Amino acid sequence: MTLETPTSNLGEKFQQWFELIPAFDEATLDQVFRLRHEVYCRDLGWEPVREDGRESDEFDRHSVHCLLRSRKTGEAVGCTRLIAARPEAPQYPLPFEVSCAAVLDRSIVDPARMPRHTLGEVSRLAVAHSYRQRKGEATAATSVTDDDFSARGPNTRFPFIPVSLYLGAAAMAIRLGIENVFVLTEPRLANHFVRIGFDIHAVGGQIEHRGVRVPSLLSSSKVVAGLRPMIKPLYEVIEASVNSAFQARDAAIAHAAQSPAAD
Repeated sequence: MTLETPTSNLGEKFQQWFELIPAFDEATLDQVFRLRHEVYCRDLGWEPVREDGRESDEFDRHSVHCLLRSRKTGEAVGCTRLIAARPEAPQYPLPFEVSCAAVLDRSIVDPARMPRHTLGEVSRLAVAHSYRQRKGEATAATSVTDDDFSARGPNTRFPFIPVSLYLGAAAMAIRLGIENVFVLTEPRLANHFVRIGFDIHAVGGQIEHRGVRVPSLLSSSKVVAGLRPMIKPLYEVIEASVNSAFQARDAAIAHAAQSPAAD
């Protein structure tokens, strides 16, 4: 499969295998934290093992999370989060602002001079061990290779898992009005996302953070217009799922606000 000559509808194929949902209820959020613990604490040893089997930090309370599940089994396949500015302290730095303070090219972008409500950061992207079985994947939270975007080799496949998680984060950013989405990622991963049409640009030099990472900026409002034609059906499926979940959440909040208080 190549990007220029798609052989099938990626949205339909995605729906056969997966579902992506924002984690608005406690049960879904629990799956997110437990998957993160499985990957970040037990598989990779990047974070300490927790007694409760849930990996969480201070940024989760002002983040929106999405979970990718197997449609066949219901098991958690992958997850990520979109960190927003703290409502009570918007100037509090996002994680990348601390880790990349010395390498950010402020002639390109300076978060300190941007409206804080427009800023977000994608982080804690994790994929279950059973879905990271190819060479080199065991030591990474997720992985994309050149063969994923080429017609060469017997293991060629479209990387539904990482692409759908980033598309989910972008759809949530659009829904929340977060225009400037930062991500700290491997240089080659950012390059692959450019190839499928993401408006993503490096905004600083490399740092060592669980491997070589580069800070990049994604403009959420430009995601849909820039996507390659074969990717748009996949985004449309994910966007519909994200919007449906937000609408249901907002309706529940509105209903609760209108209901008389219990005695």
